[in-house]
Amino acid sequence: MRRALGLFAFLGFTLFLLGAVMSLRPFGEPIHAEMDHYFISHAQAEASANNVVTSVVFDYRGFDTLGEATVLFTAVAGVLMALRRKEVKG
Repeated sequence: MRRALGLFAFLGFTLFLLGAVMSLRPFGEPIHAEMDHYFISHAQAEASANNVVTSVVFDYRGFDTLGEATVLFTAVAGVLMALRRKEVKG
């Protein structure tokens, strides 16, 4: 019974992976290209940035970037607190 369950799980996972691979787009074809054209056309005028990537990260998605930085800071602070050494008084 256990072997049959393992075989069933393996076959199900294999079918899932094959379905996922078959549904992939060809390499280099984006899903939504209309937003790309908008950012490329309006980055200089709206964000005053010569680099489109910089304008997207720091202007259009500024709050998202701020949230990611906050999460990263919190994770580093948590790790530092967990790994700190206790001072021995004596």
